[in-house]
Amino acid sequence: MDHFVELSCRNCAEGAGLDIDFSFAFQPIVDTGSRSIFSQEALVRGPSGEPAHTVLDRLTDDTRYRFDQACRVKIVKMAASLGIPSNVNINFYPNAVYKAELCIRTTLAAAAEYGFPTERIIFEVTEGEEIEDHAHLLDIIQTYKKLGFRTAIDDFGAGYAGLNLLSEFQPDYIKLDMKLITGIDGNRPRQAIVRGILQVCEDLSISVIAEGVERREEYHWLRHAGIRLFQGYHFAKPSFESIRDVPQGAYS
Repeated sequence: MDHFVELSCRNCAEGAGLDIDFSFAFQPIVDTGSRSIFSQEALVRGPSGEPAHTVLDRLTDDTRYRFDQACRVKIVKMAASLGIPSNVNINFYPNAVYKAELCIRTTLAAAAEYGFPTERIIFEVTEGEEIEDHAHLLDIIQTYKKLGFRTAIDDFGAGYAGLNLLSEFQPDYIKLDMKLITGIDGNRPRQAIVRGILQVCEDLSISVIAEGVERREEYHWLRHAGIRLFQGYHFAKPSFESIRDVPQGAYS
């Protein structure tokens, strides 16, 4: 690890230049086929577990990049210290990633320093953030894929781009937004939309994650529709600075 990247990694871990203290909770993404935890998504929280908005609302255009980098390093450090055996999902802010190569070098440096396997890192871009430069986002995704990282579109179906974004690049995963999931067992329009998305993703070899699943009836409908990966309170709530098991009964 060269001196510049090592110094950058340590500064990011400490949140250098940020007047914001933050931590993370982890929420499992489960594989219902193997009845196991597929990944843990890192969710930003305040230093004592306060909601994400108490941190995110304080960001400015000048601090967003440093925050993004500090998040990556802190998540990798926490994942290693907790001994997380699964994948880890890290959200990133595409409008804050100024240079993909440098961002990745910082992530790689953190993984090397704290001993977390890079092949278990999945980067999520939220569709809820308006993309200012689609060409830049495409460059970010291509750089991540070239270096062996998997990618996901979070909150799919809730944001600015939808299928247009999917037509420009194909991630490894999409996460169906909770607004599509809630009450889907009794909502024919949502059922039709989700079936359509599943067909598109099957044709493009993209795996689908249903997030925000809170009721057993929602889970059963989505499982019958062919979805295997799930996230939501039905399985487990986020756990502050720790990880939790999923009761085997949640898979039934």
